[in-house]
Amino acid sequence: MSKTILTVTLNPSLDKSTRVAGIMPEKKLRCEAPHYQPGGGGINVARAIHKLGGEATALYLAGGHGRHFFRELLEAEGVEALPLPIDGRIREALAVVDTTTNQQYRFNEPGPTVSETEWQACLAEISRMDGLRYVVGSGSLPPGVPNDFYDRLGAVAKRVGARYGLDTSGEALRHAADGSGAYLLKPNLHELSTLSGTTELEMDDVDDAAKALIAKGAAEVIVVSLGAQGALLVTAEFCKHVMAPTVKKKSTVGAGDSMVAGMTLALSRGRLLEEVVCFGVACGAAATMNEGTSLCQRADAERLFEKMKNRKM
Repeated sequence: MSKTILTVTLNPSLDKSTRVAGIMPEKKLRCEAPHYQPGGGGINVARAIHKLGGEATALYLAGGHGRHFFRELLEAEGVEALPLPIDGRIREALAVVDTTTNQQYRFNEPGPTVSETEWQACLAEISRMDGLRYVVGSGSLPPGVPNDFYDRLGAVAKRVGARYGLDTSGEALRHAADGSGAYLLKPNLHELSTLSGTTELEMDDVDDAAKALIAKGAAEVIVVSLGAQGALLVTAEFCKHVMAPTVKKKSTVGAGDSMVAGMTLALSRGRLLEEVVCFGVACGAAATMNEGTSLCQRADAERLFEKMKNRKM
């Protein structure tokens, strides 16, 4: 099986969003018709890559009655789906916007328990793939999957000759920071602070903290996402702050996944590292221009990217 970009999602979610005029206890609330989307870190990265005009295959674990609907939603967007069966039921997530306050409430299930046989089958499937250039591990790990799974995924990516990008959090990120074999790692400022053993890093210390992780073998390139302040590109040789463009923000949901998608696509097209991060930041900013759980739109991302290129990055 020949692929170029593969995203890996062990804990996908069937995302349902709706709106209601006022949230209050013990009352039957009349919601608007729900909107369904396939979700989870790697799933969203693959979807965003497709929205940006690229192609990616989404490999994910899925079981239960919702797996068929999930695949239909993914393929309806034009994303190639590669589901691997598990006994557990694919998790669901609910987002509700209170239209009286415009506040969003998000409810996420933990995900099914995955057996060793099931998560090992994921690694085995990837090891049989030909022509892979980029593997992206993204999202949380469900119960039953060891915290070093992303390290194992990095080893498989290396064996098949693919560059490995990683965007995760918690204990999985902590393990990866000790040497996952990643080419690119994308922590946010809080995550980098935690890895560095402090509550919150000062901006002047961020590059040193990232370079310390690179020296440990966490990744060749670390991109620290800084929200509205853009991102910090760090390698062993240099550091570059890429400022985010000013946009009218409606929601930050999906911004991180859109950023990873933009960087992965730019890497696959042979862009220089500064352009890679610039395009990623543009994609992340483009995602914030949309309401709810929408990802970046190509026209917005490309317009913002051109605007950023015309100024000093």
